[in-house]
Amino acid sequence: MKLTILVDNNTLIDQYYLGEPAVSYWIEADNKNILFDVGYSDIFIRNATGLKIDLKRTDFLVLSHGHLDHTWGLEPLIEWFGNKTNNIKLIAHPNVFDKRIFKGFGEIGSRKRTDEIGKYFRLNLSKNPLWLTENLCFLGEIPRVNDFENKVPVGVVINEAGEQPDYVFDDSAIVYKSEEGLIIITGCSHSGICNIIEYAKQTCNAERILNVIGGFHLQHANKQLLEQTIKYLQANKIQNIHPCHCVDLPAKVELGKVFQLEEIGVGSIFDYNDKNRNIK
Repeated sequence: MKLTILVDNNTLIDQYYLGEPAVSYWIEADNKNILFDVGYSDIFIRNATGLKIDLKRTDFLVLSHGHLDHTWGLEPLIEWFGNKTNNIKLIAHPNVFDKRIFKGFGEIGSRKRTDEIGKYFRLNLSKNPLWLTENLCFLGEIPRVNDFENKVPVGVVINEAGEQPDYVFDDSAIVYKSEEGLIIITGCSHSGICNIIEYAKQTCNAERILNVIGGFHLQHANKQLLEQTIKYLQANKIQNIHPCHCVDLPAKVELGKVFQLEEIGVGSIFDYNDKNRNIK
């Protein structure tokens, strides 16, 4: 499995790619190509071109959840493809295209609804885990099993059930089952990074975690959340973590007291086909 970061808040020195407070990954696994999230502009396309990645080879487009920093890139992607995206399977939670409003900001969800997106992609919207390849799984809806994560709604969500506080139940993640352990790749972890790890272990029937890469939803995190998260990560003897996107500096400082953090950003590559080096 090989993962390349196409979009992140952070850009790296001497690597001249574009950044934005959003996420997009390119994953190559088991002879399949997966585009995971699309940021909120066209820069994932421009960065992919600079990285010599051909997005027309996409087999699966996976959306971690419906927020703007993960879905607004859909429109430039459709335009870039010339509307010829019908062979791409779009994998996400069934509520990913619900309307979302945040007070004082306005619309923070996808600009397109399910029926419109269905004109461009082959939709497979599932609350249950979906194995995209022999070793790569979309986790579906994450059970909320602890008492310290996902306590504050993010605005409101509007769907057939009406308007209600949005706890982002569509938030999901991807897990790759390698011989050395699980590699968990997240968007924002609104469902809770510890909940995600726990469900990945259950879904894959595995205990060892090789790496956790992505947003941990530790932006303005309170003391209890940080302490409980670190305690969980330590208890599970997780070897490596690479927090990015929605993890602020104070959270990284606290995580850095326990884990050896490496700087990552747009252009970072995690190559698990190379036994001698897995990040560059």
